[in-house]
Amino acid sequence: MSMLTPPGMGGKYRITGDVYPRMRRPHRRRRIVLGATAAVLVLGAAGWGTLQLVDVFSGGDEKTTTAAGKQADCKPAPKATAQPGAAALPKPGQITVNVYNATPRSGLAKTTADELKKRGFTIGKVGNAPTAYDKKVPGNGLLLGAPAATKGAFSVLGTQLKGATTKVDARTTADVDLIIGTAFKTLDPKAAADAALTALNKPKPVPGRC
Repeated sequence: MSMLTPPGMGGKYRITGDVYPRMRRPHRRRRIVLGATAAVLVLGAAGWGTLQLVDVFSGGDEKTTTAAGKQADCKPAPKATAQPGAAALPKPGQITVNVYNATPRSGLAKTTADELKKRGFTIGKVGNAPTAYDKKVPGNGLLLGAPAATKGAFSVLGTQLKGATTKVDARTTADVDLIIGTAFKTLDPKAAADAALTALNKPKPVPGRC
């Protein structure tokens, strides 16, 4: 009996030759399944992250996420419109301006009135300032008119002379006085005044709401 024959076999099972039974390793099916599942999860997470980045940089199709985690439609901001109930500003031609000189320099009232007329304003009286204001107006000038002038006339005329102060009096007419002050040199450049007037008449946009 060969030494390779297991005892008790009686020589029934004898290992001969140079071929031996090969021991197979335990099957790793569970590890393969777990690895495949993990790979699918990783790929899915990467794809979701990519979609989120694309959504962020593309604006999210005008949708936003609510506190409950749901997406709600976000309405774009409406076009700029005038505020409800706001009166339209008068045009320069609808404003009659009286130009008075409260400085010791002569000729300022006439030259200023002529320039305002070129810019579309209607000119009323031109001359020296009343005694109550003569040489008593500091700064560039003073706009004087009825309380109704605060609703538009002061703003429109103020675009022509930056830094002018305003004051109301007891008059009932719609005309406005421009009293030239001691620091006055000239009206603002026409380009700057036109830009200020355009900005004044431009309605403010209403922000969008989600």
